[in-house]
Parts: sequence; structure tokens; C-alpha cells
Amino acid sequence: MTKQERFPYLEEAALLDLVQRQTFSYFWDFAHPGCGLPKERDHEHYKDVVTTGGAGFGVMTLIVAVERKWITRMQAATRLLKIVSFLDRTEKHHGAFSHWINGRTGKTIPFAKKDNGADLVETAFLFQGLLTVRQYFKRRNKEEQTIRTTITRLWRQVEWSWFTRGRDVLYWHWSPEYRWAMNLKIEGYNEALITYILAAAAPEHSVSRKVYETGWARGGDMKNGKSFYKTKLPLGPDLGGPLFFAHYSFTGLDPKGLKDRFADYGKQNKAHVWINYRYCVDNPKGFKNYGKHSWGLSACDYKRRYREHSPVKDNGTICCAAAISSIPYRPKASLAALRYFYEVLGHRIWGKYGFSESYNETRKWYAGSHIAINQGAIILMIENYRTGLLWKWFMKDKDVQRGLKKLGFKSPHLK
Repeated sequence: MTKQERFPYLEEAALLDLVQRQTFSYFWDFAHPGCGLPKERDHEHYKDVVTTGGAGFGVMTLIVAVERKWITRMQAATRLLKIVSFLDRTEKHHGAFSHWINGRTGKTIPFAKKDNGADLVETAFLFQGLLTVRQYFKRRNKEEQTIRTTITRLWRQVEWSWFTRGRDVLYWHWSPEYRWAMNLKIEGYNEALITYILAAAAPEHSVSRKVYETGWARGGDMKNGKSFYKTKLPLGPDLGGPLFFAHYSFTGLDPKGLKDRFADYGKQNKAHVWINYRYCVDNPKGFKNYGKHSWGLSACDYKRRYREHSPVKDNGTICCAAAISSIPYRPKASLAALRYFYEVLGHRIWGKYGFSESYNETRKWYAGSHIAINQGAIILMIENYRTGLLWKWFMKDKDVQRGLKKLGFKSPHLK
């Protein structure tokens, strides 16, 4: 069978169907058997390592699967009951979850030596998914009522305000052994916007608008305002940083028309993606095959390490999720990349869980790995491009709406 026969041209809808469905296998077939949560990655060394942020994206993929009829609503509810029951008995740190969890025991697995306790950003990614689930699974049967009740209990337990240490900023980590030793402030602009929105939205232990504006926005210092490739970038580092900034907080949070006194977040994400794209097309370092069909710099695997890639940290590695998950912002460019990944590189990077993490054609290297958080972003952002499904349900949440208003946001979803 030729490459063309194995990876033929497909119309847009058929291609997106295929990519979403195949990628969903990572969350459905490869989930940890003990708890139903997604494993960090598909490597034997990680067999019991489940990931908190990837779990948030993973539970949202179940909604996509129900709507697209890959599984039944009851199958999804059964899996969710297993997941929320496990989360209910998982080790927590002031209500927050660790980055990695043992899928058998529910105990914290250290992400790094001093990162062996709470990870507030990963916790926020988890609750972005859980609150979306709470909205979607709203029927009065016993299963869905239990799902909602358990999520609400977990949601109320997170002590968001405790993570300010009495200051006007949130801190990323806390360890029962090392306490605040990592001392990392969550400040903008990066992937963590959702953390402040949920911290303000929390029915208990919430934070004030001042914490958001002083801590996250640094009184406006997170603004950029410069132009790159003739495109003005409202926020963040020069050239925009890695593309996951435009994805992870926005799987549920709808950036379209979302504004506060610092930025229009739809414009922010479109500008960020376009600058990343134009940088790859410009290809200042002369990497092989960079261009309109091969672009997208973000955090992903390169050889034996997971690394952050961006226009200022570029070694020729393209992250598949970077371009694909940008489809709501720049559909034509994303679809061109998606076709290249499938039709041209499919024999190297396409498998039973969809596209592998990344590739580097300059060095003739192609990943064989998959990581939950990037796999999830692919499914969810394609769906948001197609139907706005996850945006619709997350933005309906009354706590979320209250938090957005509290921080001074405007959105078409707010009443």
C-alpha cells in the first residue's frame, strides 16, 4: 500500500472527524484502568502516572464523544462516576491537586523534588473541565446527580485564597515538605489566566479583583503592545511565547468577545497564533520544511526531553498540537498544517492515538510519544472551531459568570 493510499486526501469535515475520533482513543482506551483518568504519556515508565491538567481536558473530551456519538451518554456518565469518585478520595493539599497523581493509590507523585504538593494551575485546568461537565451532565437521574454533587464538593474545597500567602498574587506551588520553597508567582501573561478566573469564581475561598489586577496583570505590566510581523501583540512576551498560552486556558473559556481593561482575548490569541505562524514561514534559522504547511511552536517532546519551543527558543521542532489546536483562531493555516501532518508525514507520526507529539525534519527525528494535555487540546479546540461546544457549556456556569464579572470582564456569554 502506498503512502497516498494509506493517507488519502479527505474533505475537511471527514479529516477533522478522523483526527478527533482517533485522538479520543488516548482518553477512552488508554485511560488508567484504576481511576479512568488519562495517563501522563504512553510510556511504560508512566503506567501509574495520571495527570491533573490532562484530566481536566480528558473529562471534556467525553462531552465531545457523546455529542459525536462515539460513546453513549451512559457510557460517559459511568466513566465520570469512576473519575470523580477517585478524585474525591485523592490526596489534596488545601483542596488543590498535585501535578501528577498515582492512578492506583490517589497519592501525590512528585513532578520535581520540591514540586511534591499542590499545583494550582494544573488544579485550575482540572476544574475548567469539571465545571464544564457539571453543566453538561444536568439530568436528574442518579448517575448525573452524583457527578454534579461530587464536583461541587471538590470545587468548594479548593482554598484559592490561601495560595496568596496574604499577598496580592497567587502562588503556583505548595509542598507539605518544602512549603513555599518554589516561590513561583502566577503572573501574566502565560497559560494560567483560567487560574485567576476560577479563583475569583470560587463559592468559597475566592480572591479579589485586586489580586487579579495586581498579581496576574501586574498593574498592566503584562501588556506588550509591540508589533511583530506587522501584527500588534496586546499581551505577553515578545513574539508571543509558546502556543499553549492560546490553548490551555481557552478550552472552556471562550475568548471571542472576551475583554477586560487589559486586552481583547480573541484578538490576543489571533495575534499570538499569527506571529508564531509568520515566524515559521519566515524561517530565520533555515530549518527544513518550515513554512505555510509546517509550523507551530509550543511545549512538546524533543528526543528524550519535554521542552518549551517558541520563536525565541527554536531548534527546528514542530509541535503537532500547536498548529492543530490553533484552528479556532487561524483555520486556513491550521488546516494546511493538519493536511501536511496527515498526508505527507502520516507514515511517520500518525498512529492509534492520532498524531504523535512532534517532529524535527532538520534532524530527521519524529516522536513516537503522546502526552495527555496536548492530545486533549487537539480534540477540544477542533470542537470549539466546529461547534463551540465546550465554550458553550463552560461559559454557562453561574460561578464562572460571577467570577468574570467580579474581575471586570465582558463577554457575549455574560447576562
